[in-house]
Amino acid sequence: MSSTAIDKTPIYTENTDPLSRQFSHHPDVHGWGADLDPVNRPAIPKERTPPRLANVHWDKPSAQPQHVRVLHSNERPGITPIFGTSTPPSGVSGKMRELAFRFSENDMRHWLILLAADRVNVGEGLLSDLAHGHIPNLFAEMGGRAEWRHNRAGFVRKALVVSAVAAAAVYLMRRRRAEPLERD
Repeated sequence: MSSTAIDKTPIYTENTDPLSRQFSHHPDVHGWGADLDPVNRPAIPKERTPPRLANVHWDKPSAQPQHVRVLHSNERPGITPIFGTSTPPSGVSGKMRELAFRFSENDMRHWLILLAADRVNVGEGLLSDLAHGHIPNLFAEMGGRAEWRHNRAGFVRKALVVSAVAAAAVYLMRRRRAEPLERD
């Protein structure tokens, strides 16, 4: 390469002078002007602490009375002042949740056990409904009508899979009954 080719190559530089950027307008660029002088930023009043939160009359809320077991992260020293008590941990899913909270929140086991506990809790709820004489309407509770209306192909596919599994289960159960018992 000759030295004249290198000399003719344009050099691009970024203008980082805040004063020159302050007066240029680029409304089509998202976030443009976030580092400008606060006097020229229209969102600055929204970024201030609202007056109703600046001078509160308390330091922290009084603690809610604890009547049930409340699980909390092992990364915090105690429970928050306000917490939910509508569904305390119980049964197998509750034991699974207690196990999950032994692990840190950045540990995958924590979240996977919590997900599995949710699925087990659904099964426990179904068994509880049946034990109390309530037969759940699984079609309605699982969104069958909406699935039929908005995703008919997926509904048919799911129905075929469920039917095939049920037919295979019935076939295997009948076949097992038909086999003669072997005696020694």
